[in-house]
Amino acid sequence: MALPAAEPARVPVLAELFTSEGCSSCPPADALLIEIDRRQPVAGARIIVLSEHVDYWNDLGWKDPYSSAEFSRRQSAYARLLGAEVYTPQIVIDGREAVLGSGGRDIEAAVKRAAARARAEVRIAGAKREGAEAVVTLAIPPLARGKADVWAAVADERDTSSVNRGENHGRTLDHVAVVRSLSKIAAVSRTDGLQRTVRLPIGAAPGRVVVFLKEAEGPVIGADAAAIPGLARR
Repeated sequence: MALPAAEPARVPVLAELFTSEGCSSCPPADALLIEIDRRQPVAGARIIVLSEHVDYWNDLGWKDPYSSAEFSRRQSAYARLLGAEVYTPQIVIDGREAVLGSGGRDIEAAVKRAAARARAEVRIAGAKREGAEAVVTLAIPPLARGKADVWAAVADERDTSSVNRGENHGRTLDHVAVVRSLSKIAAVSRTDGLQRTVRLPIGAAPGRVVVFLKEAEGPVIGADAAAIPGLARR
């Protein structure tokens, strides 16, 4: 009896949404990111999403509790690299293209282009919780060429806010994969891969860890993600 052919592995593509709870244009993008994460609408691509909340809206009536100047700087660095403007909501695909965060068709087209490119292997070989830490085992072989930095993002699985001031006053906003920490943890090259277990701080609620390779002043060339369960309630 013939067995059905195995489905080809989906190509991981990193989608970073720069957003803010203080921006009235952002909730549709936040909702779209939740749908993209759930539906995975691009054939052959595994879209790994991250929500990075910027802080430059915070003085306009509502301080976004998930915001950080780090993400504002990161968005500005992408804008310089890509020759793009800084605005919200904005989504950056594999560090190569910046498009409107609520533009579903443009996002899917950018994901398709990214998935067609060659990329490096990144594998989270194991991920578990130990108290307030995520214990993550990485397996990254040497690169085919060049070198890249290894980044690790720890994100809440889901977050919800009831906004009582600012442009989104009176709205309840839902988010997915809200980044709580983002750090450069190692480097790999044509001669050196990475086999390592790292420990990363994580909140009590369910979360996810995203590990990706980014060339210095260049694109993201590989990524992987893993879920981390929440602390058991007593």
